[in-house]
Amino acid sequence: MNYFIISLGEVIVFPLFPFLAYTFSMTFTPGPNNIMSMANANQFGYKKTLNFLLGVACGFFAILLLSGIFNISLTRVMPTLHQFLRIFGVLYIGYLGIALIIPHRKNQAPRKHLNNFFVGFGMQFVNPKGILFAITIMADFIIPYYASAVIVALFSLLLTAIVFLAISSWAILGLFFQKFLSRYGTVINTVLGLILIYSAISISGIIK
Repeated sequence: MNYFIISLGEVIVFPLFPFLAYTFSMTFTPGPNNIMSMANANQFGYKKTLNFLLGVACGFFAILLLSGIFNISLTRVMPTLHQFLRIFGVLYIGYLGIALIIPHRKNQAPRKHLNNFFVGFGMQFVNPKGILFAITIMADFIIPYYASAVIVALFSLLLTAIVFLAISSWAILGLFFQKFLSRYGTVINTVLGLILIYSAISISGIIK
């Protein structure tokens, strides 16, 4: 059974399992947030990466709220908005990929400037995949069933918690394989950087 019955004064049929399947497949699969979380945690540890993770979560929560509030307007202007998001997304994600690949001098704290709250927060506003996900989840799974601002905010908190769980899982994965990743750090960073660059190229539309 693909639907869950929720009673809030009246019986509402909400597609719980499709909602969860779509959410988990979008948040736990490789992407800029997850890759950067793993790379940062491997190099700086989970505790020092926590600010970055919180930045990602807060930025995503802001995107969700904006999508919920301006859903109809965003849907209408999305064809135009998407072009600007694509340009900024390509440039920023491509920059992150190149920054991972470029080697740093010995005894220098590498990529520290990429491991902070503001980088994690800002990434959410230039990542077309994340913004499209937020708009889609609101337009197809939440707004049609709930008009309450409180419910939309609660769903936003739930989705943000799932995103935080996803990026934390990738960060812990980076810690779990820390010895392996440290031994082959240059190779791993190059691979992760190339994945980010590939993501940027995919966003650009060059690769379909």
